[in-house]
Parts: sequence; C-alpha cells; structure tokens
Amino acid sequence: MQNPPVVPAAEWQAALQEMLVKEKELTRARDELAAQRRRMPWTAVQKRYTFDGPEGAVSLLDLFGGRRQLIVYRAFVDPGVHGWPEHGCVGCSLMADHIGNLAHLNARDTTLVYASRGSQADITRIKARMGWSHPWYTIVPGPDGVFDADFGVDEWHGTNAFIRDGDQVFRTYFINGRGDEAFVNTWNFLDMTALGRQESWEDSPPGYPQTKPYQWWSWHDSYIGDH
Repeated sequence: MQNPPVVPAAEWQAALQEMLVKEKELTRARDELAAQRRRMPWTAVQKRYTFDGPEGAVSLLDLFGGRRQLIVYRAFVDPGVHGWPEHGCVGCSLMADHIGNLAHLNARDTTLVYASRGSQADITRIKARMGWSHPWYTIVPGPDGVFDADFGVDEWHGTNAFIRDGDQVFRTYFINGRGDEAFVNTWNFLDMTALGRQESWEDSPPGYPQTKPYQWWSWHDSYIGDH
C-alpha cells in the first residue's frame, strides 16, 4: 500500500484548509441543486394505488398519514431475492438499517415509508429480525395499476417524493441509482476516511485495499468475524 506523505502538523493543516475550500464548493452546489428541486414542476397522480399495511388495505393518499408530504422508498424485500426468506435484498437492507427516528421528518409535515412486494407477514418477520421499526407496506395491484411499475421502481430501487393538496396527490421528485446514497450515512462516514469505501471503482492510491462493489455488503446479522 502506497501511503501518502507524512508531514508536520502545520503542513497538514494547510492541506486541510485547501480541502475545505472544495468542501464548501460541494456544499454550495448541493444547496443549489436542492433549490432547483424545490422549483421542479409537479405532476398529478391520477391513478388509484393499493397497498397492504398492518391494518389492511390502504391507498397512496393514506400513506401520507395526514401529513402534507410523502417519501416512498421501494425496497426489494420480495420473494425470490437473494437471501429470501430469511432476508430481503442486501443493499435495500443496508439502506433500511440507516432509518432513524422519524419524528424529525414528521415535524416538517413529511412522512417516510418503505414499500415492497413481500407480504405483511414476511415484512413483519424480517423487520423483527433486523430491528427495523419504520412503516413498511406491501405493493399490490390496484384498480388502475401497480405502484412500482408506474413509478420506475419495479426492477430497481428508488425513492419517490409526493405532496398533496387536499385529496389530490402530486409527484414532485424521484431519485434512484447512486442518488440514494445520500440516505446511507455509512457511505458518508467512509468517504471521509483515508481508505474510503475500499471498492474497486474508487480512484485510490496504488495498493489500497479494494473489493468489487456489493461484494463485501451483507446483512448486519450475517457479517463474519469481528464486525
């Protein structure tokens, strides 16, 4: 492993100050992107969608829980995924591990839920095993269509944002692919370390430890060794 140079503290501090300029640039760019998101046009959701929840059938409007905004993450806790029936998708499970206390989102009139094709019995069982407590619904065919097929998340994970005006629901934004990384603080913590995520796609100095993306991921109750 080819280590960077070791320098006196004053020289290290000067290098940090140079990096902080770039950090500020990134923060401002993120703020600008968020401002553009707030100015995105809305599109009305005309179809009726059905979900199964702990208390029975509910609609997309019901998922708001009376709040004005709704975020729906489509997780592949579905029959047939790798690890089933003990687990759901490794990556979606990793994301679910990072959902904390939702009171802070709720305080901003926003509800967050997960949605999958697994039955409520399966979801309840897996949630208990993994220690997850956030709301989680089952996607089922409705009178007009199926939610995941119509919102770009039937074959890959993704996060949709909605707002309502009375009973009318509007779709306001959609994030998928690496856009979802913002919701996983493990990546953010690793990105500030010397070794990074230790994945082969990263631009790291020669000899740094790296493995293929996804190869090291596992369910948090299945890591082997001192984890």
